Amino acid sequence: MAPLPDGFSYAEWNATYNGLSFGIAAMGSATIFFWLQLPNVTQSYRTALTITGIVTLIATYHYIRIFNSWSEAFTVASKDWGDYEVKLTGAPFNDGYRYVDWLLTVPLLLIELILVMKLPQAETVSLSWKLGLASALMVALGYPGEIQEDLSVRWFWWCLSMIPFCYVVFTLAVGLAEATSKQPSPAAASLASAARYLTVFSWLTYPFVYMVKSVGLAGPAATMYEQVGYSIADVMAKAVFGVLIWALAAEKSAVEESGKLLPN
Repeated sequence: MAPLPDGFSYAEWNATYNGLSFGIAAMGSATIFFWLQLPNVTQSYRTALTITGIVTLIATYHYIRIFNSWSEAFTVASKDWGDYEVKLTGAPFNDGYRYVDWLLTVPLLLIELILVMKLPQAETVSLSWKLGLASALMVALGYPGEIQEDLSVRWFWWCLSMIPFCYVVFTLAVGLAEATSKQPSPAAASLASAARYLTVFSWLTYPFVYMVKSVGLAGPAATMYEQVGYSIADVMAKAVFGVLIWALAAEKSAVEESGKLLPN
């Protein structure tokens, strides 16, 4: 929990406020959608879709906590001629909620992808443990640097967290390629591939946002870009990714149901 810098303009405060509001709305809506779709997929894929909804539910809760913490850290009062003045209240802004969220949701994101791909049981268990533990380690290693103002310390923890990060990204991009090609239809293979690469793409934004404060940006501008950047990346990595998981589950359910209806 690093102290907030003083001197926020209304535009910087409002951009962060709207970014966090967007996170709440997107995650909450996605949760409702995923759970309403549970009856529309076969039993084999309901666990994956349930986990998808749990991920966005956890994210919704933490975005509400971050949003409330942000709101309580400032007072915004109108000035003459319609301008607004933003002042710190002295209440701490707790951004640690993000790391609690990631520690819970990032392993679940990978597990839901593995489950919906319907790999052999031994491979499913093995990959779930390996990717789940690697992703949790990645998040745990990133947090000590996040709360540091010393740039050399931030770089040190960034480098450490990139080790499990690279392992997970390599597994998604290369290790699951063969399993993707074995999906039951071209549409399912395309959706599985899109889910893998969306995860890679969205994850690649996190290391860059993490280092915003180390590339010449500082003060309120850096805080704004960090908060908005993380919010956009989270929506892509959880809500949009979840839509692909649902679409893949629905496509595979349709293929399996049509196969059952074919005459023997």
